Amino acid sequence: MSIRDVYIVDAVRTPIGKFGGALASVRPDDLAAHVVKSLVGRSPQLDPARIDDVYFGDANGAGEDNRDVARMAVLLAGLPVSIPGVTVNRLCGSGLEAVIQAARAIAVGDAHIAVAGGVESMSRAPWVMQKPERAFPAGHQQLWSTTLGWRMTNPRMPAEWTVALGEGAELIADRHALTREQQDAFALASHRKAAEAWAKGLYDDEVVPYEGVDLARDECIRESSSMEALARLKPAFREGGSVTAGNSSPLNDGAAALLLVDEEGLRATGREPLARIRTSAVTGIEPQLFGLGPVEAVRTALAKAGRGLGDLSVFELNEAFAAQSLGCLAEWPELDPAVVNPRGGAIAIGHPLGASGARLAGAVAHQLAAKGSGVGLAALCIGVGQGLALVLER
Repeated sequence: MSIRDVYIVDAVRTPIGKFGGALASVRPDDLAAHVVKSLVGRSPQLDPARIDDVYFGDANGAGEDNRDVARMAVLLAGLPVSIPGVTVNRLCGSGLEAVIQAARAIAVGDAHIAVAGGVESMSRAPWVMQKPERAFPAGHQQLWSTTLGWRMTNPRMPAEWTVALGEGAELIADRHALTREQQDAFALASHRKAAEAWAKGLYDDEVVPYEGVDLARDECIRESSSMEALARLKPAFREGGSVTAGNSSPLNDGAAALLLVDEEGLRATGREPLARIRTSAVTGIEPQLFGLGPVEAVRTALAKAGRGLGDLSVFELNEAFAAQSLGCLAEWPELDPAVVNPRGGAIAIGHPLGASGARLAGAVAHQLAAKGSGVGLAALCIGVGQGLALVLER
C-alpha cells in the first residue's frame, strides 16, 4: 500500500473570545458548526457530499459539547447527513490530534477529503456532580468545575503528578532559572506581535467572525500592556512565585477547522493547497512537567521528516505559560527565536483548549502559503504530561 500525500487546502477559525466575554452566549456545538460551514463555503467547487469524515478535538465534552460535537457540527452546519463525524480528546492537543487523525486516514486511503478542527467553550463548561454511591444521600454534595484542570482525581495518582497547571509552570521556571522579568517580557511580546499582526491584516484570510456577535478580533489582546503593568500582578499559583495571570494563557472560547485532501480531493476542490502535511509525533513526560512535553515531540517529528530546528521558517508553539514556552525554547538552542509565533501566541490570542491545536496548524499553513515555501511546525504541551507536534512543508 502506498502512502498518499496529504494537503491542507484551507483553514479558518473564529476570533478567540475571553472567559465570560463576547462568545460566552454561543454554544460550543454552534461554534463548531460555524467554522465547518464557513470552511466548506470557501470552496464552492467542492460538493460537500464528497467529504468522507469530520474530526474534531474537544477537551471538555461535559456540557453542550457532550454528544460527539463533530457530528453535531455537521448537522448544525446543514451539511449532508451522510457525512459522519468523530470527536477526539487529547486535552490541550485535541485540535491538533484531530488534524493528525484526519491526515492519517487520508494518507492510508481511507478518505480523500476530510474536515478537521477543534472547539472549546470554557465559559460554558458546566459544573458536574458525581453520582452518589447509594440513593438519597442526606449530606451535601460537591460540584466540580469542568473549565480547566484536575477534578475528581484518582487517589492512587501520586500527589506530585496532580499539581495545578500553574504550579507545573513554576516547576519549569525553577528548573530553567527563569525570572519573572523574562516571563513578563515574553508575554508582552506575544501581545505586541498579535496586535501588530491584526493591524496589518494578517489574520483577515483565516478568521471568520460569528454572525450576530460583536467580536471582530481576538478578545484578550492587550496592546497597551507594559512591563510595569505586568509587574503589578501578584503570583497566581505559589507564594513568592513568578507565574501570574499576565504571563499565562487565559481561559477562552473559540473554534477552528481545516480542509484536508489527497490529490483526488485536491482536484475536487479546484484549489491550490496552503501546505502539505509531512510528519507528526506524540511523546510523554512526567505529568507535573507537562509544559516540556513538546521538547521531544518536536525533535521526533522533525527527525521523521529529515529536518532540523534550523530548517524551520515558522514555528507555532502554544503558549500555555510563558515559563513553559521559555523552558522549551531553552532546550532547543539551535532554534531561531524569530520564527516562533511571529503573529503572537496563546498568551495574547487565547487558548480554547480543544481548538488551539487546530488554530496552530491552520496558522502555520497560512504563513507558509504567504511565504511561498518553507518548513513549518505546530506543537503543544498537554496536561497530564504529553507533547504533540506536526510538521508541514510548502
